[in-house]
Amino acid sequence: MTSRTTTPSPPTPHRLDPADPHTRLQRHVRNALLTLPGEFEFANPISGINATDLFNLNTLLGAAIETEVVRTLNTLREIWDPDNEWPGYRFVRSSQAFPDVRLVRPDEPEPAIGVELKGWWLLSKEGVPSLRYQVAPAACAPHDLVCVVPWYLSNAVSGVAAVTEPWIESARYAAEYRDHWWRHVRSSKGRTGIQYPGDARPYPVKADKVLAQPEQDGGGNFGRLSRAKGLMDDFLVQTMALPILGIPVADWVAFLKLHSDTATRDDIKDALEAAVTDRVHGVANEAAERIVGLLEQMADLLRA
Repeated sequence: MTSRTTTPSPPTPHRLDPADPHTRLQRHVRNALLTLPGEFEFANPISGINATDLFNLNTLLGAAIETEVVRTLNTLREIWDPDNEWPGYRFVRSSQAFPDVRLVRPDEPEPAIGVELKGWWLLSKEGVPSLRYQVAPAACAPHDLVCVVPWYLSNAVSGVAAVTEPWIESARYAAEYRDHWWRHVRSSKGRTGIQYPGDARPYPVKADKVLAQPEQDGGGNFGRLSRAKGLMDDFLVQTMALPILGIPVADWVAFLKLHSDTATRDDIKDALEAAVTDRVHGVANEAAERIVGLLEQMADLLRA
């Protein structure tokens, strides 16, 4: 008889003690993060960036956006500490630590909670968050969170930075789900094992080893949460459908990809003509429909 291997069930979020003050704090911090779209302010308008350089904007401004998110969180104390259970605490960002945002008080040795915070420039070429979340599950405290904050410019290619509703998940659960997907779900002919540091613990200092290491990762994809099917899928679909100046994010990305540094006028012309031809002939080509619709809407905006 041929033996059959079964895929283990995916992990489920850990049950937290509802009587634990940290559990209430985590719930309130989630609520504060969800209010970011209405509270976030970035005072410096952005302009004069070539369209072909827009894909790199997260590299240029990502740290500033994340710093502003932390500042905004500290103004939302009435949401994350409505009963004044955490006096003297404030969120502090350190890009070299994990989690990179911690709720701390000077006279307390341990943070109250941590948030691994990553910004996502919505017009990035990938069309998904580029973060690589590689921390070992053992380095995540039970109440820690990982949060992806999508951001864009108010006029798409210029204007002031604004954020949309973030993706928020338990840091430990996200790490466990990532590892389950890597070992048991993704299609791979190579080794799928993962090595963990033996002494990983929550709130490590800079010298501590906390990263999980895949045994084989030729494409450098370990830790890309957007590829772990079932973890961020709904969030990605909803976010890419959001309008900027009335045009869905996905359409902006498709249009800007045509105008790469190496694209010639003939390349762009051929791509647009192919899209129009597909539409005229009734071919069910979703990408072509989006590009043509985008051009029509952009022309209307320019005439307005």
